[in-house]
Amino acid sequence: MSSGALEFDVVTVGCGIAGLSAAVSAQQAGARVGLLERAPKEERGGNTRYTESFWRMKSRDEVADDLEQQLAANAGGYLDPEIIRDADLPYSEWPQLLKGLGFTDPEVIATLAENAGPTLNWLSGFGVTFDFLANYFITESTSRMAPAGGGLALIEALAAHAESVPDDIQMFYRTTAQALILDAEGAVAGLRAVGADNRGTEFRAPSVVLASGGFQGNPEMLSKYLGPASQYIRPVARGGYYNRGEGIRMALEAGAAPCGDFGSFHAQPVDPRSGRHEPVVLNFPYGILVNNAGRRFTDEAPATVDASYEAITRDIMAQPKGIAYVLCDAGLDDVPNWQKSVRTDEAPMEAGDLDSLAAVLGVDGLMDTVHAYNAACPANGEFKALELDGLATHGLDPAKSNWARPLTRPPFRAWPVIAANCFTFGGVKIDGRARVVNLDGEAIPGLYAAGETAGLYYRTYTGSTSVMRGAVFGRIAGQDAAGLKR
Repeated sequence: MSSGALEFDVVTVGCGIAGLSAAVSAQQAGARVGLLERAPKEERGGNTRYTESFWRMKSRDEVADDLEQQLAANAGGYLDPEIIRDADLPYSEWPQLLKGLGFTDPEVIATLAENAGPTLNWLSGFGVTFDFLANYFITESTSRMAPAGGGLALIEALAAHAESVPDDIQMFYRTTAQALILDAEGAVAGLRAVGADNRGTEFRAPSVVLASGGFQGNPEMLSKYLGPASQYIRPVARGGYYNRGEGIRMALEAGAAPCGDFGSFHAQPVDPRSGRHEPVVLNFPYGILVNNAGRRFTDEAPATVDASYEAITRDIMAQPKGIAYVLCDAGLDDVPNWQKSVRTDEAPMEAGDLDSLAAVLGVDGLMDTVHAYNAACPANGEFKALELDGLATHGLDPAKSNWARPLTRPPFRAWPVIAANCFTFGGVKIDGRARVVNLDGEAIPGLYAAGETAGLYYRTYTGSTSVMRGAVFGRIAGQDAAGLKR
C-alpha cells in the first residue's frame, strides 16, 4: 500500500443522482464511503442538478406501460437471432458470449422496471415529493412523474443526508478519478485520483462505483466516437461539461465490455444564442424547419413532439454547420400555451414579411421553400393543435405529416436551433446487480457502474428514464458493493 492512501469500504465516483444514490445506499447498508466529485461543492450534481428529472411512470409504484417495450426496441442494432435466443433463459444459464455482448440485456431492463417504484419511494423518504408536474411538451405519448424542485431537489436531499453522517460518508470535491487499482487476481482494490494542483491521491477500497457520467464534455472522445459533426454540438447544461469520460475509459482499460451506442447521444434542439441550461425550442411541429440554404430537410411533425424531437434534432445536426431555423407565422398563436415549449431566453427574429425575415436570417431560397410548402398544405381538414390531426402535405418531399397549415399570416418568427448533447449513450456493460461485466461476460470483482457511465441506450433515447435509471442502479450498486466491505 502506498503512503498516504485513504481507505474506505466503498468508493463512489460522481455526485449526480447515480453516485449519491450509490453512496447513501452503501452507507445505509453499513459501509464507510468515499465520494469523489470533479466539480466544486457549489456545482455538484452533474446533469441531475439541471434537469427537471421526469420519470416514465404512471404512479409512484408502477412504470409507464410502454417503458420495457421502448427500451427493448432500442436495445441494439440488427441483433443476431442465433446469438440472442438464449436471452430467454435465466441469466445464470446464459453463455458467456451472450453476457459480454454489446446490447441491453432484458435482465437490466426488467430490473429497472421492477425497482423504479421502490427507488422513487426510497427517495421520498429523504423528503422529496413526486407528482405529475407540467413539462415543456405540448403533446405527449406517455405518462411522467417528477420530483418537486427537479433534479436539484434530489441532489440536495441525498447530499444533506450524506453530510449528516460525515463519519460514514466522506466527500472529496474537485477530485477527479483517473485509474482503477486492481489486485493480482484482477479484483478492484481502489483507484487513483488527482485533486487541486494535480496532486495525486490513492483511494483504497474493495469496491468502486463508477457514476461519473458520459463524455459529452470531452471533445477528443466526442470526435473519436461521433465524428467531425461533434464540433457543432455542446452539452445541454453546465453539468455536462464536467462529464469527460474518465469512468468509462478506466473501466474499458480494466477489461469492461462496452454497451450502448458510442456513436450517438441524447439530442435536444436548443437555441445556440442562449447561455441558460436546456434552452429548448420545440414549437417546430407547428411551422417548418429550414437549413442555411433555406430548404426543408425533415418531417417536422411525424408524431407527438415528445416521441419525435430527438430524431429531428439529429437531422438538424446533419445540416451545413449543424444549424437550422424554426419558421412560424402568426398561426402559432392558435396553439394553446405554445410558449411552454420554448425555453430560450432570447427573443425570436421577427419580420412583417418573408423577404424581410430571409434577410434577417441571411438565408437564400426561403421564399421558394415557403411557397412550395404552402401549395402542398391541405385545403380542407380540421386543425387540432393538441392531438395528431393528420393535416399532411401532398406531393412534397419531405412530407409534413401533421399540423400542415400555410405560412401566410404575419408576423413571421424564426428561432435558430442546434443539437445539444444531453448525455452520451456509450458506456460499459452491467448486469442486474450493476456489476461491470468484462468482454468474456464475467463480472469484474468489486467494480460497479451506474447512470450515464453504464451503457443502456441505442439510436433513440427512451424519454424520461435517465435520472430514473441512475437512481435505480446507483442504489443497487451501493447495496451490492457494501456486501464486499472489509
